[in-house]
Amino acid sequence: MHLLLFDDPAIWPHLLPLTYTRPVAALRCGILTVAEKWQRRLGSPSVGYLTQPYLQAKFAAGDVAGPTLVVNGAACPDDLLVRQVQALFPGQALYCNDTLIAAHLADGSQVAELVQDGLDVTQACEDVSLLTRPWHLFLRNGAEIRRDFALLTAGRTSQPVNDAPTIVYAPENIFIEEGVKIRAAILNAEKGPIYLGRNSEVQEGGILKGPLALGEGAVVNAGARLRGDNTIGPYCKVGGEIGNSILMGHSNKGHDGYLGNSVVGEWCNLGADTNTSNLKNNYAPVRVWSHAAKRFVNTGQTFCGLLMGDHAKAGINTMFNTGTVVGVGANVFGAGFPRQFVPSFSWGGPAGFETFKLDKFAEVAERVLARRGLGYDAADQAIMAEVFRLTAEDRAWEKTKGDASI
Repeated sequence: MHLLLFDDPAIWPHLLPLTYTRPVAALRCGILTVAEKWQRRLGSPSVGYLTQPYLQAKFAAGDVAGPTLVVNGAACPDDLLVRQVQALFPGQALYCNDTLIAAHLADGSQVAELVQDGLDVTQACEDVSLLTRPWHLFLRNGAEIRRDFALLTAGRTSQPVNDAPTIVYAPENIFIEEGVKIRAAILNAEKGPIYLGRNSEVQEGGILKGPLALGEGAVVNAGARLRGDNTIGPYCKVGGEIGNSILMGHSNKGHDGYLGNSVVGEWCNLGADTNTSNLKNNYAPVRVWSHAAKRFVNTGQTFCGLLMGDHAKAGINTMFNTGTVVGVGANVFGAGFPRQFVPSFSWGGPAGFETFKLDKFAEVAERVLARRGLGYDAADQAIMAEVFRLTAEDRAWEKTKGDASI
């Protein structure tokens, strides 16, 4: 049975800027991405994506000829939902109210059946956890860590701590993969599980409170304080204070400074003493920029910090106001608070912005990826070129100043 995860056109635009560079199912919430959750729960040998045309070269659909389960990439699975999806017969579809959750197609190459009449529709037995807005990722992160922890650790034995100075609370809620290095840290899993991925590292004085997920190869720097409901994705490096936040992968917040109620994409870097505000002084609900609505929208949340797209950077001492959205490839620096919406491929800060031209961006991306032994390949270059084109209208200064770019 093939597994094909699709981008719901009513959802994908509302998850920008995070989904400019990935399908919805490639978002990380909990320990795993949505795609990894479905793949493990369904025992599928591979997963394909039905996404935006410009993303399809990197996130391929694969060979879906024959029986195929087509699943909404925004749906986070639990035991009940998985049972309902597995129970679908060819020609049946599962909905949650008006949202298509999954369909069983006799031939996945005929995926157009999804928008045709003729599918036998059944309703989900309970509300499905759908990630339809960026702030949903950190809001549901603690619950998803718990689900993923149970999924990944069932029937397995954790590696021991093997470090006498390290203090452990509720060790039964801690799982350590092979190759993990811990030195003189505090692991407190009394309020939720702690998962330390393969070859990750917790340096001296690190304080880790669950729920917490530390991805493969990730590093918690000396003296860091991780306050709970955090996901530090694969190969990230973190320091300072972090609460209820997600770093997707390969991103760095290595120094002091606070990151709270935030989602940071891949290949981002937050300079020393970068801070995010996650609570307004008047305790009012936070408003954030919506790429879909082209305006600021009410999140309904009292706490909301930074939402940052892939390859964005922040210089030292950067201060992000409550509910700031930073686009893909932006480079933010300077004294004071930058605007609460920083368009993709911006270069500047409170004093104003210019356009970060694609050739200059590519030079930085090549250097960043080379530090991890990776290349800035043709597929990524094509994606960034298309995102640059798609976001041109957000860079209002290009219309008034002409091509004033670095």
